[in-house]
Amino acid sequence: MNDRPPVGRLARVLGSMLLASLYAASLSVGARAQDSSQPPSAQPADAAKPADAAKKPATDSKRVADSKKTADGAKPDAASPAADQSGEFVETPVGPAAAAAPAAAPSAGNSAATAAQPADATAPTGSGPFGFLNNLGHSANLFGDMWGLRTALAKYGMTLSVVENSEEFGNVTGGYQRGFAYEGLTTGTLQMDTQRAFGLPGGTFNVSALQIHGGNLSASNLGTLQTASGIEADRATRLWELWYQQKFGDSFDVKVGQQSIDQEFMVSQNSGYFINTMAGWPMLPSADMPGGGPAYPLSALGVRGRAHITDNLTLLAGVYNGSPAPNNNGDPQKLDPYGVSFPLNGGVLAIAELQFVYPGPGTLVQAGESDPLARTYKLGMWWDSEDFADLRYNTLGQPLGNPANDQTPANHRGDFAVYAVADQMIWRSEDPDRNISIFARPMFTPLQDRNLVAFSVNAGLTMHEPIFGRDDDTAGIGVNFAQVSSGATGLDQDTAFYSPGVYSPVRRNETVIEATYQYEVTPWWQVQPDIQYVFNPGGGIVNIYDQTEKVKNEAVFGVRTNITF
Repeated sequence: MNDRPPVGRLARVLGSMLLASLYAASLSVGARAQDSSQPPSAQPADAAKPADAAKKPATDSKRVADSKKTADGAKPDAASPAADQSGEFVETPVGPAAAAAPAAAPSAGNSAATAAQPADATAPTGSGPFGFLNNLGHSANLFGDMWGLRTALAKYGMTLSVVENSEEFGNVTGGYQRGFAYEGLTTGTLQMDTQRAFGLPGGTFNVSALQIHGGNLSASNLGTLQTASGIEADRATRLWELWYQQKFGDSFDVKVGQQSIDQEFMVSQNSGYFINTMAGWPMLPSADMPGGGPAYPLSALGVRGRAHITDNLTLLAGVYNGSPAPNNNGDPQKLDPYGVSFPLNGGVLAIAELQFVYPGPGTLVQAGESDPLARTYKLGMWWDSEDFADLRYNTLGQPLGNPANDQTPANHRGDFAVYAVADQMIWRSEDPDRNISIFARPMFTPLQDRNLVAFSVNAGLTMHEPIFGRDDDTAGIGVNFAQVSSGATGLDQDTAFYSPGVYSPVRRNETVIEATYQYEVTPWWQVQPDIQYVFNPGGGIVNIYDQTEKVKNEAVFGVRTNITF
């Protein structure tokens, strides 16, 4: 890469933004033209209703929890990154940061269509191969009924989602080098409701695949711990998830099969709006779990149970293969390039999470009182039984930073960490779609001899409808922080001591600040400009192209577009 952005790719992304603006303007002009063609007496149906019709009935109490609202008060989005806290699974396209917006209570994560399509998702859109153009401004999918395919699948209880995330990002300062890169992800998901398909109540079958294309800015230019985009990965066409979920009544369900746990565990609804990878699958498990953990673009065989203890409390727990890769020697994505190795020869990854959501389905509010501000709090812990190498000392207790010593690291059995997640609405206008929420997600492990990252946290603020009338837009500002463990810092200090003639910086921590704005052009198309600034990239690492200095702070700019087909 060079200092000048690739003109062709950048032009395509900027062109899509211009097209978005032109398309939105054309919808507005069309709507005005339609209104002007009506006789003066013609009014929308709602306008004919008496003024009192919209008022709430005066009752002693009312139920306020709507299962179709998200934990942060936003409406569910067709391209959503999160895991379902309401009890019903919602499939997502990628790790939480790659999608358009968090889903109703799954995140994550992040960066796809819900299992239950919106009412107009499969509605007939007109005859002929271009009939879908008649409903572009209102359909949840670009191709609407997809020439009858969705209607045909619905007869057998199946729903199909195809989502494309495309982006152009680049660093204009710092990094190994400056430049821009195109990155893309296509996610296909097919789900089947077994009751509609063949009469088995409560069952859901899911299969999803990824087609990852383009470059990887963080690997080629940035060298950061907290990578710039949640869709960055090795180029591949691979199976992502393959599982079956069975409900037992309204309070318990079990999922079995190949699962990506970032879709349900450690999910923050509000964090999922951001593009940086750590907004979805956090920094600590990305660095410390074998193979980065069973999270996008990887997954692992396992069993997950979910119990709704009360209207407000849910317990989520799962047991999975200890690593998503067949072994832990090398790039886990290359070790399983198609996602079909299904390893079961590793250790065990066990994870549990207690979730508190308020208001819940049974929450009551007295007449005249406003609805409570939504909140979600989670506490969790994971443990992995795999073997982990010591970062600083060999099997004899000698420093690995001394090149004269044997370089076989000491071995440790097992690893664990604890975490918390908080999403809290702090303000809501008379229009409930317009609100402000904050989030925080700290994680910590005391086992610093075997883990690269000892502590990480991401936190921030999001605002829905930041501009009046743009009720499907979201703006946000967030910060991600990662603390390098004492084991890794000690290794760097030893290396500098035993090799005084070689420039050897000591890694400490890394901080990323991100500002983003998600603009909805149509229900099936979002455009999202994004700015990130990275302090002390990689925690403080040497520049591979100039080994006399550290990688300098990085200003990263880009834009993402999400299209649901």
